Amino acid sequence: MNPDPNRRRVLLAAAAWLLASGARAATRLEPTPAQSAGPFYPTEPPLEDDQDLTRVRGGLGVAQGRITDLSGRLLDRDGRPISATRIEIWQCDATGRYHHPLDRGGARDPNFQGFGHTVTDAAGRYSFRTIRPVPYPGRTPHIHIAVFPQGERPFITQLYVRDEPRNAGDFLFDRIPPERRPLVLADFIPVQRDGVELAANFDLILEVTPRG
Repeated sequence: MNPDPNRRRVLLAAAAWLLASGARAATRLEPTPAQSAGPFYPTEPPLEDDQDLTRVRGGLGVAQGRITDLSGRLLDRDGRPISATRIEIWQCDATGRYHHPLDRGGARDPNFQGFGHTVTDAAGRYSFRTIRPVPYPGRTPHIHIAVFPQGERPFITQLYVRDEPRNAGDFLFDRIPPERRPLVLADFIPVQRDGVELAANFDLILEVTPRG
């Protein structure tokens, strides 16, 4: 008896779907490790919280430190862009001080905003102008990042400088399993443009809850 051609097509289609699903699962991106927000998340956002942290409205100059363009993409684990999503960063200034009422050590840089936000575009891209992070007492250089996906809990992590000697022994960096630490590292590459000294690229990969 001849096999049913329709049944054969259904079986072939099912096999192809299973193979494609397995390939997608095998190539899914590793999610960015989450970290704590730390004690210096702003008690209330500053009046100016745009994506350029190196200038303050009414200020007399540019922030101290190595001016850096930080950019990247916000993606889900399948590599799809997550658009229209708020991203915040905050960090200490070049003197090692956070612009927060609880941080009273050191002289504050009045030209550093300390906190900023942006919204991802249709391709999931984001960008900030800030400074290369500097050490804070007891911590290696880092930048705090918070992402606010629609319908999800905020995601918080910290970005570290690749090959920074102080990373070894940093108590929060050490909590990340060694094989996942590259996911929170970025290269700060020398550039020369518009007073910018460095550029860093850092993609954020989120585990997004499927919509039913």
